[in-house]
Amino acid sequence: MEEEEEEALCFLDKVLEEEEEVFEYDGELDPITPTHRQFKGDIEKGLEMKKLVLSGFLASEEIYINQLEALLLPMRPLRATASTSQPVLTIQQIDTIFYKIQDIFEIHKEFYDTLFPSIQQWDEKVTVGHLFQKLASQLGVYKAFVDNYKVALETAEKCSQANIQFQKISENLKVKGPKDSKDCTTTISMEALLYKPIDRVTRSTLVLHDLLKHTPKDHPDFPLLQDALRISQNFLSSINEEIDPRRTAVTTPKGEARQLVKDGFLVEVSESSRKLRHVFLFTDLLLCAKMKKTAVGRHQQYECKWYIPLADLTFQTLDDTDSCPSIQVLPEHEIEEMKIKISALKNEIQKEKKAPKGQSRVERLRKKMNEQESWLLLHSPTIPFRIHNKHGKSFLFLLSSDYERSEWKESIQKLQKKDLQACVLSSVELQVLTSSCFKLRTVHNIPVTSNKDDEETPGLYGFLHVIVHSAKGFKESANLYCTLEVDSFGYFVSKAKTRVFRDTTEPQWNEEFEIELEGSQYLRILCYEKCYDKSMLNKDDNEIVDKIMGKGQVQLDPQTVQSKNWHMDVIEMNGIKVEFSMKFTSRDLSLKRTPSKKQSGVFGVKINVVTKRERSKVPYIVRQCIEEVEKRGIDEVGIYRISGVATDIQALKLAFDTNTKDILVMLSDMDINAIAGTLKLYFRELPEPLLTDRLYPAFMEGIALSDPAAKENCMMHLLRSLPDPNLMTFLTLLEHLKRVAEKEPINKMSLHNLATVFGPTLLRPSESESTKGQHITSASDIWSHDVMAQVQVLLYYLQHPPISFAELKRNTLYFSTDV
Repeated sequence: MEEEEEEALCFLDKVLEEEEEVFEYDGELDPITPTHRQFKGDIEKGLEMKKLVLSGFLASEEIYINQLEALLLPMRPLRATASTSQPVLTIQQIDTIFYKIQDIFEIHKEFYDTLFPSIQQWDEKVTVGHLFQKLASQLGVYKAFVDNYKVALETAEKCSQANIQFQKISENLKVKGPKDSKDCTTTISMEALLYKPIDRVTRSTLVLHDLLKHTPKDHPDFPLLQDALRISQNFLSSINEEIDPRRTAVTTPKGEARQLVKDGFLVEVSESSRKLRHVFLFTDLLLCAKMKKTAVGRHQQYECKWYIPLADLTFQTLDDTDSCPSIQVLPEHEIEEMKIKISALKNEIQKEKKAPKGQSRVERLRKKMNEQESWLLLHSPTIPFRIHNKHGKSFLFLLSSDYERSEWKESIQKLQKKDLQACVLSSVELQVLTSSCFKLRTVHNIPVTSNKDDEETPGLYGFLHVIVHSAKGFKESANLYCTLEVDSFGYFVSKAKTRVFRDTTEPQWNEEFEIELEGSQYLRILCYEKCYDKSMLNKDDNEIVDKIMGKGQVQLDPQTVQSKNWHMDVIEMNGIKVEFSMKFTSRDLSLKRTPSKKQSGVFGVKINVVTKRERSKVPYIVRQCIEEVEKRGIDEVGIYRISGVATDIQALKLAFDTNTKDILVMLSDMDINAIAGTLKLYFRELPEPLLTDRLYPAFMEGIALSDPAAKENCMMHLLRSLPDPNLMTFLTLLEHLKRVAEKEPINKMSLHNLATVFGPTLLRPSESESTKGQHITSASDIWSHDVMAQVQVLLYYLQHPPISFAELKRNTLYFSTDV
């Protein structure tokens, strides 16, 4: 229950932070460009959005009233028995538990009864602002309810424990379904129902935001809705004052070495939970420390958690690894959602810096971003790095990349080649060594953006084209391949993998990949020897069981990379040289849609032209690629994220465009990542995105709605507005991506991962729309401004229960019954 409360109250941050954006809307027309027809269209669009918001809110209001009614139902018989010889509860207990519920019920019943006819007779003259203003003016009743809330819960709990009859009543309250619903009743606990009024104020405040967005400033509703929002926000602030401030992350400065070889922040799994540790590798021992909290003004200090002399350290367990703690991994979508929040905060900070007197808000946003990035740092690593001492004690760290694990392992093994003596430190020696860590450390701060200087490069946003040519320097023949990684949000992600070149000392891959960058500053290349011997598998090595032969990284210098020509480079790694070329394309250029001049092919041709010619509901290319991926690619790690070889994708594109007879043979022989890449390329090269230029602004507005019921109405209405070929293709793709995500434990592709890959391809503003009214100053702004919303739109549909084409077309207005 405390989590549920906190979740609702945390909405306040969002509400308060959006406040200025709401009032920036000036409701005026640009005097030069719009015509009278455009103005009329804008009014109609705003009216439709406003009606969708109100319809959704009304539907959820009906359910809320039913919930309050269910809460009141046992109150009357309980009150009647209170004066008998065998009361279930006393009058005082009844008054405490059901305090103000009757008043809240009457307020909302009246609100519902007056709002309902307004929506039934909807036009531009209808006003509803006075109803919301009146609702807000009655929040004093809610204040009384909130002040009594904890006492009401405690009383209900005590009464349940003392009286079995009341316990049965409180656990099985029946809530009526909406009038149009097939479900008659649902069973819910009294505890859950008592929480509903707290949740409702937050819901009403979010709806006011949505209504203001779609109400012109000169409409009579505008000032009334503004006033209602002000009252609601003040109320939410008053009930939010007691919430504890979030923890801030600890950061540290630098020093100089005695015999310190390497140090850095690692995530340790200790007592089944993740802890951020600062790990120090000295010439003779490995020390794991945590920062101690000290009094204000005093030096920060480390506390030693444990140390292992390098002479006693091993990477292989002596016995089975049963004693090692298990790794708990968060669902990928939670990690991805946090990235989106961080991107939004970065965008807000940039805006506030330009605003007069925005500095105090910048500090508050920075603090919030620091908390979120620290959370990401703690929860994103999944690759295990286990170390053991000779006495059988094991320790487990989690790293974000095989690259880091290899670096730590190599540094330790290099020191272990020297003649090391096992050492035991006395408590005084250990204290002296731990104290010296503060001065000796080389890593200043935990690796989060909020610790970096504002002037530091923000990284590249767009697409990096990389050709991995060849490698030299291997002493013995081996089965060799390379993987490519780029950084994003402070840690590295694998993006592409070459084919295995068998039994050679000079592999010639010559394979081209297209890698998406999200604020990336580095490209890493790792060279592996493929292991085919199953008996050599190492369970400590997660999925990577192949031996790293070499690794290296290059900085992505914007000046060098952004020239139109290929830039050739060599990475040297452990005596091995890997030759590669790269060039960069900005996101805008890479997604620029150029219609095909030939209407005979499929790429760059309107989807309705293709389906009409094929006499199909969904283009053949989409059906065939989906079928092949589901047949042999659904278990492939990183399917749709790992790039396919560019030449293979071009060969498939040509085959589909020319309707080659042996296309099915080609598909069955082709690398599965190339087939996945061909499907993505098809959608990217459509003359207009699958979800259409016309509906793009409405999708952006719909996904921004805060009220779930209004959002549901709007998002389903928009799907119905798509042309049939677009809708059928979208629904087919949607179900396919859901099937891919079902195999997330194997393929590591969550719904959020897939939405990130496909969202910006299926939804894209037309060139006129993307520049209209936007003040975007950098590539990171472009990413966070548009792409985040595009990802959220696709994610919304991916997380939605199955959507049927026939049912969607049959329903004229879709009401959500979720509250």
